Amino acid sequence: MIPIGRGQREFIIGDRQTGKTAVATDTILNQQGQNGLCVYVAIGQKASSVAQVVTTLQERGAMEYTIVVAETADSPATLQYLAPYTGAALAEYFLYRERHTLIIYDDLSKQAQAYRQMSLLLRRPPGREAYPGDVFYLHSREPLNLVRV
Repeated sequence: MIPIGRGQREFIIGDRQTGKTAVATDTILNQQGQNGLCVYVAIGQKASSVAQVVTTLQERGAMEYTIVVAETADSPATLQYLAPYTGAALAEYFLYRERHTLIIYDDLSKQAQAYRQMSLLLRRPPGREAYPGDVFYLHSREPLNLVRV
């Protein structure tokens, strides 16, 4: 992987079970001693998977500088949809208090599924694969672009 600097974004994309969450967890662990804050947002993950990540962070002492926002697979679609915004608000709060922040969304495709479910219930016209037409706009504007440096 190419290292990124502050104020930059990086997407970790890949097939299922290829280690994307492990890369994200390692990134959090490598922030130790950097005087920053990490926000890990788990969207639509199994509760056991989230518990495993939290256990790893606790064992390595990373929970001292990490906030976990978790809306598991059994959470309502509305809460899964709002989870990235909650994580972004937390990161912004600390950013404006002059702390460096790292936010990890795991995974945004689950937010898109929750948004699709909400849109279908609201009887909005579906687009490709029953996703609403603005789902890509949703991910391009917020929460990814909430913070402007």
